[in-house]
Amino acid sequence: MTATALTVTDATLTYPDGIGRLTALDHVHLHVTGGSIAAITGPSGSGKSSLLAVVSTLIRPDSGRIELETADATVDLATLTRREGAALRRSSIGIVFQQPNLIPALTALEQLEAMSHLGQRFFTSPVQRRETRTRAMELLDVVGLADQQAKRPAQLSGGQRQRINIARALMNAPTLLVIDEPTSALDTERGAAVIDLILTVARTRGAATLLVTHDRTHLHRMDAVYRMVDGTLSLEHPAHAAA
Repeated sequence: MTATALTVTDATLTYPDGIGRLTALDHVHLHVTGGSIAAITGPSGSGKSSLLAVVSTLIRPDSGRIELETADATVDLATLTRREGAALRRSSIGIVFQQPNLIPALTALEQLEAMSHLGQRFFTSPVQRRETRTRAMELLDVVGLADQQAKRPAQLSGGQRQRINIARALMNAPTLLVIDEPTSALDTERGAAVIDLILTVARTRGAATLLVTHDRTHLHRMDAVYRMVDGTLSLEHPAHAAA
């Protein structure tokens, strides 16, 4: 398993607000090692989504460092250009959005296969296509949906669509997994199943995982729990001490 870690150091992010600036992230510090899950809670508008956007390279912070460490190199995500950030998201960052945002015309299998073709300028070889299909089928099996591979989103339940969303984020073997409110649209049983899946894939695949949630039901299962209030992040429960 490749050693990975996400380290956020003194990250600050502001937005224009009339004649002034609104602080979304106020000198945020965070460290998540590979295979562990850090949950972030807090009221709406407190900066949780801004933090996810920053660590996903979707927004560049005003200041601070966002370091993604692997066995090969350490990259400061805050310094990447848009093109470099997009390339890194395709290769090393898996994002699970609150809504699955699946492509209506594609089957469950095709949703995953499409991830391997993003950003490519040339047609892949038959061997590459077979390898991509094999990996997609393996991931569908991991999330318990191998028998649903030919179904399109409209034919699947909300829980099944969210599981495909997670499998899709894992398609390129990310070192960083960023998850936004994965259970918000699910009932209690399906939500618990999705959390079980996230815990399993994060720990067995060694991804440093950052999970934003309003649901406190499963926080005791996380490695650390942070709370965000007015852009300030504080440790609520350290590793294996959440209650």
